[in-house]
Amino acid sequence: MSQFTAAEFRRRATAHLGDAPGDFTLFGDYRLNAGMQSALSGIKLRDAAVLIGVVEDDEAHVILTKRQDSLRRHSGQIAFPGGKIDGDEGAELAAIREAEEEIGLGRHFIDVIGALPQIPVLSGFRITPVLATVRTGFTLDPNPDEVEHIFKVPLSFLMDPLNHEEDVWERGGAHRRFYVMPYEGWRIWGITAGIIRSVYERLYE
Repeated sequence: MSQFTAAEFRRRATAHLGDAPGDFTLFGDYRLNAGMQSALSGIKLRDAAVLIGVVEDDEAHVILTKRQDSLRRHSGQIAFPGGKIDGDEGAELAAIREAEEEIGLGRHFIDVIGALPQIPVLSGFRITPVLATVRTGFTLDPNPDEVEHIFKVPLSFLMDPLNHEEDVWERGGAHRRFYVMPYEGWRIWGITAGIIRSVYERLYE
């Protein structure tokens, strides 16, 4: 079996979540930036969740969006469907609800595997990545207030470290390294690329 099918993704994710997932600081952007966690001190973080949905298709792929340029936070960036957690609904329900609201993905197509540990980010959120497989047959309808475009990227591309480039952000004497994953004209970077890298390091490295 190919290691990049939805079924194999589910098997690896289930096995990983069954063990101790490990400290988030050992994965993704935190591996690139020593002391990054200290930069978060004093920042009030809001809980959010994103859906990493691997579609069960001939070639397994992941659903991504380009956010509208008019949004106040992370405008114009490539992102997973997701958003703030409301009240006590929990990360998994929040990720499913946001996928319905942002891209029109019906929840009855989503089979949740589980959630990775929360990842604090400098934009003021504590993000829980929710892993899921998505059955075919769905239609997508982007919310024009939030999503400019929906596209898909092969799981095999995202889980190939050769496609994980590094770049550096500098401002006011401070600098931070981050991942960039260019794909067919799309520039996947920032939080989204960091989460993808974390999934790779946990499940495929």
